[in-house]
Amino acid sequence: MYGIREFTREAAASMGSISTENRKTLMLFSGRAYPELTAQIGSELGIAPTDTDAYEFANGEIFVRYRESVRGSDAFVVQSMSAPLNKWFVESLIMVDALKRGSAKRITVVLPFYPYARQDKKHRGREPISARMVADLYKTAGANRILTVDLHTAQIQGFFDGPVDHLFAMDILAGYVEKHYAGRPMAVVAPDSGRVRVAERWTDRLGGCPLAFIHKTRDPLKPNQVVANRVVGDVEGRVCLIVDDMIDTGGTICKASDILFDSGAADVVVAATHAVLSDPATERLKNSRISEIVVTNTLPLPPEKQLDKITVLSIAPLIARAIREVFDDGSVTTLFGGLS
Repeated sequence: MYGIREFTREAAASMGSISTENRKTLMLFSGRAYPELTAQIGSELGIAPTDTDAYEFANGEIFVRYRESVRGSDAFVVQSMSAPLNKWFVESLIMVDALKRGSAKRITVVLPFYPYARQDKKHRGREPISARMVADLYKTAGANRILTVDLHTAQIQGFFDGPVDHLFAMDILAGYVEKHYAGRPMAVVAPDSGRVRVAERWTDRLGGCPLAFIHKTRDPLKPNQVVANRVVGDVEGRVCLIVDDMIDTGGTICKASDILFDSGAADVVVAATHAVLSDPATERLKNSRISEIVVTNTLPLPPEKQLDKITVLSIAPLIARAIREVFDDGSVTTLFGGLS
């Protein structure tokens, strides 16, 4: 463990006081959704996740108890929100509550993939803002801080009433792309207009290569249906790098890749942080003309969803460095050169 707790007690009869010297204790806790990632983070930090008893009653209620004292600790709860998302979300809330009632000094929830992030605003009346609800529930459960990776939109940071450390996987992904596609003309492509700001950061990171995006044209008589697409930008003869925060069903990027090839692209590569890969994503990606999909392991990738064209990079070193900065009261922002 990083640090131990020491108590030096001096009783001064004349003053009737007791003085203490405290050293912080970092404790790591893993939910059951993706313990392999927590183990990797612990390996980077040089500690092991705290032993935890977690199980379900016959009716599905989740029970959590820690086998060690957590009193006064700086606790980090890691839970990756893979399917079934609602089950693991509730488990993480219960883990936080158990830490609060066990007198942990500070509780940080580490969410490599923030749940309900796509529901960050109301598009129409009578809709929820579920991303805000998630933040409120963590605060009510007892979380003091949230640490997460590549939010769907940056505004979600403002939903939590406390510090939010927003990590970026771009350097990890871009480093791989630079190494394996060096010397080939490249264009960064946003799959829709909403991802243009992210794509701009990528072009800066890759030395100023051209930026393009897929423009969607809609028929006002056919609501919610895209009837035409076109590429805005120079992609002819280039390796087109589609960048996104997540791949869910894969429909958007597969359609974007077809449009890019029709526009003269030499090759299409995808870089995304979160490999959600809900059905039928695996089949779509397998049959697509995309040559490589580069993702991180913020979410587990079961054997049935692993393809030869999918490359998985570890996010554990980045999360471990951020945890250490939080524990040492350092600056997480310095990990990204001031980017936030």
